[in-house]
Amino acid sequence: QVQVVESGGGLVQPGGSLRLSCTVSGLNFDDYAMGWFRQSPGKEREGVSCLGWSGTSTYYVDSVKGRYTISRDNAKNTVYLQMNSLEPEETAMYYCAPLLPIGCGYRNGHYYSTPVDFVKWGQGTQVTVSS
Repeated sequence: QVQVVESGGGLVQPGGSLRLSCTVSGLNFDDYAMGWFRQSPGKEREGVSCLGWSGTSTYYVDSVKGRYTISRDNAKNTVYLQMNSLEPEETAMYYCAPLLPIGCGYRNGHYYSTPVDFVKWGQGTQVTVSS
């Protein structure tokens, strides 16, 4: 059974930084691209960033480019999201998930990331950006 555990969220002031972690078990981690998602109250879950199985190819939604960095450590079955210059509107629950093959990248200039069919969302980690 696939399990996903996110951590690293918290309360941070505008302009601050956080580093999220996501550890996955129950699958061959380095066979999968991985993605980070977020969901604010009353809004749909949206993809934020993803990377391929090797970590070489990384992709970001426009609103976070230049401020977020996604990475992974396949030896630890863990994917990270370094978030800098955080803004209040980025307050949300953050989740990660394994992605479909070719389920990560840009299409017609727009970011996309597609979770696997068997995704079971973890509990997420809350990020609150507020002064």
